[in-house]
Amino acid sequence: MRFPLKTVTALGSLLLASALAITYGQADGHRHPFVGALVGTFGTQTYPYCSGTLISEQVFLTAAHCDLGQSRVTVMFDSAYSKQTKLYTGTFHADPQYSAPQSDPHDIAVVVFDRPVTGLTPARLPARGQFDRLSPDQQFTSVGYGGQEAVNQPGGPVNGYLDTREYSVGTLNAVNPAWLRISQNPATGNGGTCYGDSGGPNFLGAGSSETNLLASTTITGDSLCKSTNVTYRLDSDSARAFLSRFVTLP
Repeated sequence: MRFPLKTVTALGSLLLASALAITYGQADGHRHPFVGALVGTFGTQTYPYCSGTLISEQVFLTAAHCDLGQSRVTVMFDSAYSKQTKLYTGTFHADPQYSAPQSDPHDIAVVVFDRPVTGLTPARLPARGQFDRLSPDQQFTSVGYGGQEAVNQPGGPVNGYLDTREYSVGTLNAVNPAWLRISQNPATGNGGTCYGDSGGPNFLGAGSSETNLLASTTITGDSLCKSTNVTYRLDSDSARAFLSRFVTLP
């Protein structure tokens, strides 16, 4: 989220305004093979720190706030990170208009790989204004590599990190010009995202109605990851203006 949707332990304050993980979900396995993660080394540890989606053979979509200040980055598509995980190298490009305080933060970025990624079918992008009107009970499937729901500990709630791809289902809360707000309240049967899921996808539909249509990317939410998944719409003019520099849009 913005709180991060990322691993707060090692990155600490660096991403404390930007990354999340899947809560009240389940292991993804090979369900979403085109969903991946940015992988970095922090001190002596290497692990996924933000999530994202392959949207063409050579372009990976994520969030601008996942920028660690280096143009060259690595991405994985394995369902779980290990020392044997294959990493794909590319160049990170954030929307030049990215600015967290404004109503449309332009919090969107891509990684352009040095070589096409083969063997994976990219997710689909929406048409302009496709989500201006949605049913109030519309469900979305969120996917990412972030932390799991908090577990109470003597010092307070603690999120766990498995560095694995998971998915969960949430229900629409509200539609704004730049945002889709999706409930992740477990009391109403919803799941969602948390630290480390930033940049990860929210697909239209769930269960037998799930599609590979990428509605929005996870950006922020509440600090305990149990209320709202605030996601950046990909059908807006601003998102499409940025993406059109890298891919052909519907």
